[in-house]
Amino acid sequence: MKPGTGVALSRMFLVEDARGRLSAGEFPQHLPFSPVRYFVVYDVPPGQTRGEHAHRQCRQFLVPLGGSIRVTADDGVTREEIVLDRTDTGLYVPAMVWTVQHDFSPGATLLVLASETYDPADYIRDYDEFRALVRAC
Repeated sequence: MKPGTGVALSRMFLVEDARGRLSAGEFPQHLPFSPVRYFVVYDVPPGQTRGEHAHRQCRQFLVPLGGSIRVTADDGVTREEIVLDRTDTGLYVPAMVWTVQHDFSPGATLLVLASETYDPADYIRDYDEFRALVRAC
């Protein structure tokens, strides 16, 4: 599935047997960059949102490790809603896509792999500024 915003769902390997389940991804088959940073979002209280920004350069890959998370992806023209609820499915988010993670189910955990180290200057935290940058391109 590839919504109009440039985000793309990627189904990874899933192995199931009597011992349990194992999900794995490979680079670059499932992820078009080699991550240099990761972070985990968890214990999000009901009704709270995460994200609410875009990146100038950084690309991300979001993998739900448990529970479900809704992601709104917006490229300044098209807005898509994606539900992440399978550990064998990740969401690629290119640079210059505004994302909001919301409606975290109880106990939901989200792994985010990033293409860049943390740089506050890479973040666009104002939606109007983001839209102006998109229009200028």
